[in-house]
Amino acid sequence: MKLLVTGGAGFVGSHLSEKLLGMGHEVLVLDNLYTGSVENLEGFKNNPKFSFIEHNVTNPIDIEIDGIFNLACPASPVHYQRFPVETLKTSVHGAINMLDLAQAKKVRILQASTSEVYGDPTISPQDESYWGNVNPIGIRSCYDEGKRSAETLFFDFHREYGTDIRVARIFNTYGPRMAKNDGRVVSNFIVQALTNQPITVYGDGSQTRSLCYVDDLVAGLVKLFFAENVHVPVNLGNPQPLTMVELANEIIQLTNSRSEIVFKELPADDPLQREPVIKRAKELLDWSPSVDRTNGLSKTVEYFKTKI
Repeated sequence: MKLLVTGGAGFVGSHLSEKLLGMGHEVLVLDNLYTGSVENLEGFKNNPKFSFIEHNVTNPIDIEIDGIFNLACPASPVHYQRFPVETLKTSVHGAINMLDLAQAKKVRILQASTSEVYGDPTISPQDESYWGNVNPIGIRSCYDEGKRSAETLFFDFHREYGTDIRVARIFNTYGPRMAKNDGRVVSNFIVQALTNQPITVYGDGSQTRSLCYVDDLVAGLVKLFFAENVHVPVNLGNPQPLTMVELANEIIQLTNSRSEIVFKELPADDPLQREPVIKRAKELLDWSPSVDRTNGLSKTVEYFKTKI
């Protein structure tokens, strides 16, 4: 198949593109390189089945493809809060343009949604039936509400036009090719630990995240895309939460760092708990994460050692 991966020069998108190429598919990456990087494509840029177009999904495009993975959107607060209007446009206009393309070509399309559609949840763990607790006018809403709007568009296209959609709600993901300055907790902690700088924990450090290694996530995205008749949102994440203090201490040990933990004020609307229920993924896709966190963090640390 010839598969389009929007946002394919990003952290997750580049791993997905590499996986699809390894499966024998032709991959066209479309990326405006705002948060993505051509460096992420180095390992497979010479593959004859790979091609790249620098393009913003907020603008329509007409290309011949057999399927679409729509991953284009800044996914880190540092980036989406810097350009909130552009982030919302990417989620909404980008979804419309890619759905129009999927409908025109009569192909399947997968939307990379997010656990952020659950906002700062009042229940934990979160399953797909939970409607969320999102501040529609807060500093995170350009991303949260953007992704919620994209999901609305996907399901309305499916109901009105019969578009063959897949929607993955992605929980915190980590691994090689994360940008060292993207502001996500794993990359922040590792860079600070490797440079023996204070590790900044926001709030009292008791808030939880569930960390999924990127290879596991990509396997889930691929299974979801190729599964038949899965027209419901599917959580993809690792249902093993840990507190931010626990994560900081694990990374200090892995890096033999001299860093000390310092506490700063919790940012507005920062979720206090993140833990996916993955029963649906297990039942519909036969998917669950398999990479041990210590192993995954060790691989990520080794990657960042080459970037500092």
